[in-house]
Amino acid sequence: MSGTNSISILDGNTFVVSDLRGDIEGSPTETYGLFADDTRFLSRWVMTVNGARPAMLSTDDVRYYEAQFFLAPSSGTIYVDADMSLFRRRVVEDGFHEEVAVQNHSAQPKTLDVRIEADADFADLFEVKDALPKKGEHYRRIEDGHVVLGYRRGNYMRETWIGATDATLDESGLSFHVELPPHGQWSTSIDVQMRSFSRAFLDQSTAARTTRGRHVSTEQALAAAPRIATSWLPLVRTYQRSLLDLAALQFFPLIAPGRALPAAGLPWFMSVFGRDSVLTSFQALPFQPELAQTTLVVLGARQGVHDDPFRDEEPGKILHESRAGEMTAFAERPHSPYFGSADATPLWLILLDEYELWTGDSALVRKLEPEARAALRWIDEYGDRMGNGYISYKRRNEETGLENQCWKDSWNSILFRDGTLSKLPRACCEIQGYAYDAKLRAARLARKFWSDPALADKLEREAADLKQRFNRDFWMPDRECYALAIDGDGRQVDSITSNIGHLLWSGIVDDDRAPAIVRHLMGDALFTGWGVRTMAEGEGGYNPIGYHVGTVWPHDNSFIALGLNRYGYRDESARIASGILQAAVYFRNRLPEAFAGYAREQTQFPVEYPTACSPQAWATGAPLLLLRTMLGLEPRGNRLIVDAALPPEIESLELRGISGRWGSADVAGRQTHPPSSK
Repeated sequence: MSGTNSISILDGNTFVVSDLRGDIEGSPTETYGLFADDTRFLSRWVMTVNGARPAMLSTDDVRYYEAQFFLAPSSGTIYVDADMSLFRRRVVEDGFHEEVAVQNHSAQPKTLDVRIEADADFADLFEVKDALPKKGEHYRRIEDGHVVLGYRRGNYMRETWIGATDATLDESGLSFHVELPPHGQWSTSIDVQMRSFSRAFLDQSTAARTTRGRHVSTEQALAAAPRIATSWLPLVRTYQRSLLDLAALQFFPLIAPGRALPAAGLPWFMSVFGRDSVLTSFQALPFQPELAQTTLVVLGARQGVHDDPFRDEEPGKILHESRAGEMTAFAERPHSPYFGSADATPLWLILLDEYELWTGDSALVRKLEPEARAALRWIDEYGDRMGNGYISYKRRNEETGLENQCWKDSWNSILFRDGTLSKLPRACCEIQGYAYDAKLRAARLARKFWSDPALADKLEREAADLKQRFNRDFWMPDRECYALAIDGDGRQVDSITSNIGHLLWSGIVDDDRAPAIVRHLMGDALFTGWGVRTMAEGEGGYNPIGYHVGTVWPHDNSFIALGLNRYGYRDESARIASGILQAAVYFRNRLPEAFAGYAREQTQFPVEYPTACSPQAWATGAPLLLLRTMLGLEPRGNRLIVDAALPPEIESLELRGISGRWGSADVAGRQTHPPSSK
């Protein structure tokens, strides 16, 4: 939640959200605080000077893990006419380290009382989201030169330790009495540390804290990726912002020491995810292929092995998300891990194949053969809940499970044309496309790496049959479009949505139906000028500021653009890339999770969605996939194919040093005049 009135810094899954003065203060349901392991270790951190809150001069998030706050004593009016400066510098790492300095600019001595008030509610992130009360006991003490804030519930304990030089400590915070000579300066250092004690499974998260955070400098993050050169300079800034945010969102799991996979996003989703990590890794393959490697290994290792209704777990299924907070520890939430995702399993298979195509890492494909075969079995044996040959979902845990287990996972995302809610189970159209693509890709792996041509033949037959049935059962002749889903009554959910663009990416669309799909995607009802809406204007459930029923999602658009390219609609693909990348400029080159679906002509700028995650992993990955798409990059054996189609504002685009099975490649594209059209 790094918005206009807050600033976020993070390292691994430890992050701090404060106001622009550096203070942490807000209602219990706001995401201000120091967070780690899905727990808020500080809920209050407020500095005063002589009893008053300083005035803000400037704030700078220097690096993703560091922020600086420039302040001055408040005059009590709208004017700042101070003869002193205050400076705070905060670095996140296993808690945070904060430096506070005061400068006296006058010829007179100054006497100051600097105070920092501290408190910790130890709220689980689910308690923050849902405004739930705590069930345990809070405590405070002074121990070994530290203020200790603690929480206990049975054998589950969390503590925050606060220590500083030259401080007077009490159970509510720290005080400093400062004597400043004329033109003098005073400074101090404060360390905030987090401690966890439990005999439950959460011990792993405590250990993870010692290895997960690795500060990567701006220079390191940019040097490790391909270098960009382009005639359109905003794209350079967006590209660099994406690389830095991708570094910030890296999560270091114990199961893969020293290696990272993408966490989903700040503030709610700084944890291991299935769908989000897979799609982000796919987007980043030409730029950071090691993310895909770790994602495949970690998700494969945590693949479902039991039939557990509470966690929606089934053998072979890829997890949805894993949490480490109090409510998970006490089985009040099923996220240990939770498997409520119908699409993560085929998407994992798609990433496995795509990773090998880019890297040539056949060893990993062979190593993960058992997990891949288990994923294929899940698609056939567990995924088909309605017995109609399609992957569908219905939560088995009615109290805490997700109602919608597709990427549009809000409760009201799967609506009929008239705005009424469809019935569970639901077989969403794009998931069938993922299953089709996964089977074809797994057939290639079986034939080439697993020495199983019989399985390859079987998967190819099943994919061909699925494509034929899908184009029969999901097609709506009256709307010349595919249905959003087939619901539990066997009815076509007949609203028009962005999901049809994912069908192009998967290749399940019959060639003769692709033109109609493209007309929908690029028509005024779906395309805003900035991007494709999640639901078409005019549908009964359409809402331009509804989470999945009218907003524009950058990641959604990046896969739609790739799908358009697949079917030869390169100018349309470039138009979507252009809209999303131009929108990024208005968000300071950091694309949010989603933004409002108002038409470009109506607003002249993209309108922020109020609770969008930022940074968010697959939004961060969207510019990377759009770069690949605009340049037409595709791995073909040991060669990297380039077939560029650039939007009008980009005359030239180059990427240098793209690593892959070909070694290192430099690629370039230039604008053609006039542009070709389909």
